[in-house]
Amino acid sequence: MAGRRLVTLTLLAAAFLAAAPGGAGSKPSAKFELIHRGQAPWDEVARMDQERTAFISSHARRRATEAGRAKPKPKAKAKAAPADEAFAMPLSSGAYTGTGQYFVRFRVGTPARPFLLVADTGSDLTWVKCRRHAAPAPAPAPAPGYNYGYGAPASNDSSSVSAAASSPARVFRPDRSRTWAPIPCSSDTCTASLPFSLAACPTPGSPCAYEYRYKDGSAARGTVGTDSATIALSGRRAGKKQRRAKLRGVVLGCTTSYTGESFLASDGVLSLGYSNVSFASRAAARFGGRFSYCLVDHLAPRNATSYLTFGPNPAVSSASASRTACAGSAAAPGARQTPLLLDHRMRPFYAVAVNGVSVDGELLRIPRLVWDVQKGGGAILDSGTSLTVLVSPAYRAVVAALGKKLVGLPRVAMDPFDYCYNWTSPLTGEDLAVAVPALAVHFAGSARLQPPPKSYVIDAAPGVKCIGLQEGDWPGVSVIGNILQQEHLWEFDLKNRRLRFKRSRCMQ
Repeated sequence: MAGRRLVTLTLLAAAFLAAAPGGAGSKPSAKFELIHRGQAPWDEVARMDQERTAFISSHARRRATEAGRAKPKPKAKAKAAPADEAFAMPLSSGAYTGTGQYFVRFRVGTPARPFLLVADTGSDLTWVKCRRHAAPAPAPAPAPGYNYGYGAPASNDSSSVSAAASSPARVFRPDRSRTWAPIPCSSDTCTASLPFSLAACPTPGSPCAYEYRYKDGSAARGTVGTDSATIALSGRRAGKKQRRAKLRGVVLGCTTSYTGESFLASDGVLSLGYSNVSFASRAAARFGGRFSYCLVDHLAPRNATSYLTFGPNPAVSSASASRTACAGSAAAPGARQTPLLLDHRMRPFYAVAVNGVSVDGELLRIPRLVWDVQKGGGAILDSGTSLTVLVSPAYRAVVAALGKKLVGLPRVAMDPFDYCYNWTSPLTGEDLAVAVPALAVHFAGSARLQPPPKSYVIDAAPGVKCIGLQEGDWPGVSVIGNILQQEHLWEFDLKNRRLRFKRSRCMQ
């Protein structure tokens, strides 16, 4: 998980919000702060991205073969919040730590305890490092584990590390939370709704156990329960302090041990993936059917802050549309929108329909099947991948077109990139004033993502810039990573199956 963004918090079907009513004219919201932790070496970032992308592609193929098998039970509808109500969490870049992650501050339990969780659109379990009053169940054999595609530095030894020993100042103690309730291993929730649960069930009342295994052999183990999360509503009554509210019945993993170094920089994961149990899906269902985030520049200062918001965001979706039967179906002025493909083969990832890629206005010759999920391709938007990964036919066309425009610059070799350039003037020692060709990703619905040049011709070393794309295997899935997403506001409208986006500096 190092160099990754993970975020998972999940609500049961009976989850609801307990909050004081807002004052007249107020539009309450609550905010999660996202904190981006520092930049890992580029070769390590690329390795982890490749491992995650390989998992995503294999995951899509496996999902396709599972079509027609037993489907999960439909989730019950939670009581909806008022149309204009939202909550959000501050979100910031954590480049200062060297891990390349975006973090969110999250409070869970009663009394509430603060934790620093990784935000990830590819996760469907929220978990925190945990210490149980009773001894945890023996670690299960690795075979049944739920394998996620996040890479991490390999551990020097394979012994299990106690979660409590790693960061004792921030360890969740379920026995000290008045609202913690373990989920029995014999329950339908454990056996049918949680794909990461293990089959072992010593007694019907034993807690539901899980194991997350990662591509490098790292793993997180523990048991699943429910608890309450505390959120801060941003709407203020006159003369009153910021209001707090409880999200009850949040599905929470209590990780008691792990192997590898994937989890050293955070207290756990907050899931933003699309599934019946993810925090994003459940919280969005309660707050307008949507969530949004804005990722600050991955090299932004430590105090740069943006927000992960659940509920309507007037910056990207029309406020008037939220009051109609077609709630949330219109984009705000300046925002683009395209269909959000919630394909069962891609879950918990969010797929988008790509029509093509252009460089300086010229549409490149890339086979259309590269973007077709049914033909072994497709594209997803992923906060957990740093560098954008394009499958071979698309990658070769894009880097060749960009490289052709930069042919006058001296090439230098630098792993893990294929195209790097000496961007320093031999006369002044300053960066050369070279025009970077304009890159655009064309989505269905005439929506175009036109990222700033620094998002695809990146600063790789002092005086050196590289085309910051990676080549993925074909057939396979292309991944629009968080660096290409930076300085854009993204709204995932799950209810109306729309993705909206707009340029933004993200900082508030």
